[in-house]
Amino acid sequence: MSVKKYENNIYAGVLGKILGVYLGRPVEGWGYEKIRDTFGEIRYYVHEKVGVPLIVADDDISGTFAFFRAIADHGFKKNTPAKAFGDTWLNYIIENKTILWWGGLGRSTEHTAYLNLKNGIEAPRSGSAAVNGKILAEQIGAQIFIDAIAMACPGDPDTAVELVRNAASVSHDGIAVEAACHLAALEAMAFEEKRVDVLLDRAAGYVKSRELLDIIRDVRDICSRETDWRKVRAYLDPKYGYEVYHGCCHMVPNHAMVIAAFILGGDDFQKSISIAASAAWDTDCNAGNVGALNGIRLGIEGIHAGADFRGPVADLMYVVTSDGGSVVTDAVLETKKIVEAAAKMRGESVFVSKARYTFEYPGAVQGFLKCEFDHGAAADVRIFNRNEISEENGLCIECSHVAEGVTANVSTQTFIDFSKLAANFSTVASPTLYSSQVVCTAAYRESDGQVYLRPYILYYDIDNQIQVIYGDGWELSRQPETYFWTVPDTKGMSICKLGYQIESRKRFDGRIVLKEIDWTGAPADFSQRGMLMNSIWNTNPLWLAGFASSAAQFAADFKRTYCVSHTETNGVVTIGSREWKDYSVESVIYYSLHQEGGLVVRSTGHRRFYAALLSGFCKAQIILEKDGERRVLGETEYPYKEETGYRMKLTAKGSRLYLDINGKRVLEAEDETFGCGGGGFLISKGTMTCDSLIVKNEGSGL
Repeated sequence: MSVKKYENNIYAGVLGKILGVYLGRPVEGWGYEKIRDTFGEIRYYVHEKVGVPLIVADDDISGTFAFFRAIADHGFKKNTPAKAFGDTWLNYIIENKTILWWGGLGRSTEHTAYLNLKNGIEAPRSGSAAVNGKILAEQIGAQIFIDAIAMACPGDPDTAVELVRNAASVSHDGIAVEAACHLAALEAMAFEEKRVDVLLDRAAGYVKSRELLDIIRDVRDICSRETDWRKVRAYLDPKYGYEVYHGCCHMVPNHAMVIAAFILGGDDFQKSISIAASAAWDTDCNAGNVGALNGIRLGIEGIHAGADFRGPVADLMYVVTSDGGSVVTDAVLETKKIVEAAAKMRGESVFVSKARYTFEYPGAVQGFLKCEFDHGAAADVRIFNRNEISEENGLCIECSHVAEGVTANVSTQTFIDFSKLAANFSTVASPTLYSSQVVCTAAYRESDGQVYLRPYILYYDIDNQIQVIYGDGWELSRQPETYFWTVPDTKGMSICKLGYQIESRKRFDGRIVLKEIDWTGAPADFSQRGMLMNSIWNTNPLWLAGFASSAAQFAADFKRTYCVSHTETNGVVTIGSREWKDYSVESVIYYSLHQEGGLVVRSTGHRRFYAALLSGFCKAQIILEKDGERRVLGETEYPYKEETGYRMKLTAKGSRLYLDINGKRVLEAEDETFGCGGGGFLISKGTMTCDSLIVKNEGSGL
């Protein structure tokens, strides 16, 4: 069966995952009694009552969609090994910042596994009980990261279980890995088999642990005799609760509750994630797993059968990694990655559109909501996908009473909204959109009347305040036309939203449709220049937050633009995205105490990139860094001095790499390993200050 048959169910699985996480996240860590006494049962989002944002960085989401990238990064192999998944951890995790709970060696299972990987203990030994002990190896974690992998194996539980066993063993062992494999089998089979009992019967065949099989059998038995989930939980708690198992967050009670919620929820998506979120233990993990499984099984129709969980979320999600330009993403973009992986692992050829906003799945809006910025008098808008009322995809914007001086405004995030961050996981990101890039918008009006579409950006200024810049309006016609807008110069400040304003000189009540929105290539000319710090007491302004930094210190400097410092090797700082292909980065670099330092291009994570370095006060190099292995692509003698400025420019164009210093070509090299990714700095065992960063497109993606 072709992967195309499963696309909508993959999208529903991605949605189910994030909706479940967002439902359970506000009460994560709460005791059962506190949840019961405060909310009774969590049937819908409670974030506002708890005083936290709805869309947050969360390990369940970041880990699920980041670690899945191991499949693509290592050649779309059905048997992608554990070591590849371990290398993927090291590439995308920024130590003490992203994805994981950094609870300490011997306390946090994932933190412990990361330290093992960092210190040369490869997966699967990195997560083994032999290295970390049985208690630590069997905490929750393995099963919360597996859903995207299973979704890439629709109808193929054998491959799903093999891949998930390899992925889970990076950090876990024993019954925790078996639970992850159990869920993987359920999810892979749920694309074709919809009966809960049949799924559970068949998935048991993929579990090697007699202990886990006995627990699952016990859960199924009590659920066959009792339909009240509170009574089921009361039965499970003394047998399998946290007090029964050592460690801070054991797998067993959580897996037991996932299975109970799956059974008792039946074909009611809302009921299943509500049970998982209301029953305590690890609420966001459990509701996320149940949401993914039932999203796959019940599809979009199942998600729509209850409350509107999709509307407030609008597909938006953060996958927080060292690849900063891929952090702000959405359910459509992540679905397309899974579809591509599924097809390639099966040897199929499948078309996956490359444009950023295609609105191609049922009801998808890809982060677009009514804009909260004060544009003046605002008309009402309703946002939905045209495929909900026709066979055509597109973002449908229905306006009421647009007229002279009254506009309708919609926008989507291109960077983090720093007014809505939760104090849980660090949210490291780079913008997806930059000054001088060209936004291509295909749009038309569906209703009669003269109406104009005006693009705009919202950006953080040097004082951390949000400002707006509007483009010229386009008069829309009945037929789709493509319009081009060069994003204005923000002086290097980060763009946080792309928006569209709908204007009319006479009253307009009707619809316009955005069919597709995209931009490609690196910026024609993006820069942060000179000393930008406006207070010595604020070394981390929002204009600096656009960089993803794995360097120990990366700060605004009070003499030059940046100070980059790291006590170990490979302290990497990058900005940009995978749309950046042929481009140059340039900066005047002053070296202090250091082993080596310089510029980075085409970074897709902080262990996969090219760099141009000066080292040992006598050598210039162009190097390839890939999963901890370094290859020197070019090298020459180049004497240099401390605290003397060297204007370095590293260019990537096609397979060619060029290093210029102070206006002279120093090195050339050729390599085809990396074709895209962000740019920035690298420092090893020391410090350098950098005056300006200038990015210029050197290709045809304008």
